[in-house]
Amino acid sequence: MSTLSERILGAEAGSYVDCPVDRAYVHDGTGVLTLEAYRAMQAEKIAKRERTYVLFDHIVPANNSVTAGLQRDLRAFAREKGLTFTDVGEGICHQVMAEGIALPGEIVVGADSHTCTLGAFGVFATGVGATDMAAIWADGGTWFRVPETIAISLSGSLREPAEAKDLALTYVGRLSMDGATYRAIEFVGEGVKSLSMDSRMTVSNLAVETGAKAGLFYADRTTCTYLREFGHRVEPQVPEECQYEQTLHLDLGEIVPVVAVPPRVDTVRPVEELAGLSIDQVFVGTCTNGRYEDLERFARLVLGRKVAVRTLVAPASRSVLARAAKTGILSWLLEAGCTILPPGCGPCLGAHLGVLGEGEVCLSTANRNFKNRMGVGGEIYLGSPATAAASALAGCLTVPGEGR
Repeated sequence: MSTLSERILGAEAGSYVDCPVDRAYVHDGTGVLTLEAYRAMQAEKIAKRERTYVLFDHIVPANNSVTAGLQRDLRAFAREKGLTFTDVGEGICHQVMAEGIALPGEIVVGADSHTCTLGAFGVFATGVGATDMAAIWADGGTWFRVPETIAISLSGSLREPAEAKDLALTYVGRLSMDGATYRAIEFVGEGVKSLSMDSRMTVSNLAVETGAKAGLFYADRTTCTYLREFGHRVEPQVPEECQYEQTLHLDLGEIVPVVAVPPRVDTVRPVEELAGLSIDQVFVGTCTNGRYEDLERFARLVLGRKVAVRTLVAPASRSVLARAAKTGILSWLLEAGCTILPPGCGPCLGAHLGVLGEGEVCLSTANRNFKNRMGVGGEIYLGSPATAAASALAGCLTVPGEGR
């Protein structure tokens, strides 16, 4: 009887396997490096052209002429080879792949560490380096050591104002930033049923922050319903009796709003313990919390009020932005004084569109708060969209729900 990773990779934990890759993708940053390695290999063909993706998201629009030139070359290569390509404003690679592309049971690799986001769909999804990706372009496959698996067993359901981001930060805090190194994490238990696909993507997204290779949910009725909207009819993945290396039990009803204190993702404390901490910027978005449910939750909390600090909102994809415009959510954000950024990663990596100055503090819904990540000398606290909304309105770190 197998874990989901063992089932998809076709071997027992600890084994080394050569596997065909179902889908492979790069973004504008790692794509440049992958192209350099590919050319150094003197490769000529892309083995699986129709399942190879180049998705611009990290520094788009380009922030300077050097970036623009590199992106020009990568665009030309993608078009020459007939690869699936998305340009400025289409969205974050992980989100684009989650919109009806990645399917349960597939092996998906991305040249980005947060590729594990797609594990929410019952996909073995993991990040690889540029050289590995270049070899995958040329060969169509790669090798893995099948990881041992840690189970996170969920019971109950989240209670407001706690959200999926609070759950994700909580388990990272429990496991620590190296507590699941080269392990797969499986999210199991009755509590899974209460989590939407958007929430599951948030939870899977942070798996890599524990050192994990992948973070997987079994595809269930929720997954099948979501994918049906994109024209896919898939079957649920039924869990088997299997051997987990470790099991962490979490009652969703006991999860409270938390933040990760810089400069570590696993230094997690309840928001109430840090309430009143002054902030200079709030950033809502990224591959962690830039989906429609996140924007809607944030917008409803700031509706009819004005933010007290500069507040940047970056939808995760064009489809998220379009839906927010259609439903009126975008208007609510603008009326509250928020600035809407183009779909993409925005200031998450500290390249543009919201870089911090020395000594400034940002509350971000992103996934990393390492030293100098969003700007030299800036500090990043990680929290949920609800915590971001409450804090944006107050101008300081605030427990969501207070003051309403």
